[in-house]
Amino acid sequence: MFHKWTHSTFSSSSFVGWLVLLAIAVGACSSKAIQYPEDHERIRRIDRAVESLRDAYQQKDRSGFQSVMLPLDQLEQLQRQAEADFDTFHTISLEFKTERIMIEGDDIDVYVHWQGVWKKDADDAGVRQRGHARLQWVGKHSILLRGVQGDLPFGMKTKQTLSEVPPPQAKPR
Repeated sequence: MFHKWTHSTFSSSSFVGWLVLLAIAVGACSSKAIQYPEDHERIRRIDRAVESLRDAYQQKDRSGFQSVMLPLDQLEQLQRQAEADFDTFHTISLEFKTERIMIEGDDIDVYVHWQGVWKKDADDAGVRQRGHARLQWVGKHSILLRGVQGDLPFGMKTKQTLSEVPPPQAKPR
């Protein structure tokens, strides 16, 4: 009841036929053109901007961190918090995972899930944290950070200091 496949059953002409079919399928898949090249390139610039922000923070690059931001008061506070982290922590390891990008005109919202480890020295186990943030960018050709919301990874020194504050002691009666 089972058919035994032999060399004569699978002829060289069917092998060539399968080979041609495979070549056509591979060729069709690899020649797909990008439908909206301008939008595609803008998404790539947004991705590079987010990565530049993460990388500058992780590398403790003050000028690189500042270079991706608009000069706004809200962002100056963010820069001060990041600089405090640079001075406090020996090593910063940070990962971003982009959950969603929303674009409306020049305004761009990038929602990220982040996780990281901040170590004060090489022997330190480190502070592990994670959270979600909204990075608000602006631009089409030059993408710059204009605002932030949510639980940010920047300012971990401040967060750690606040969590270490001892509770107020009860006054004796």
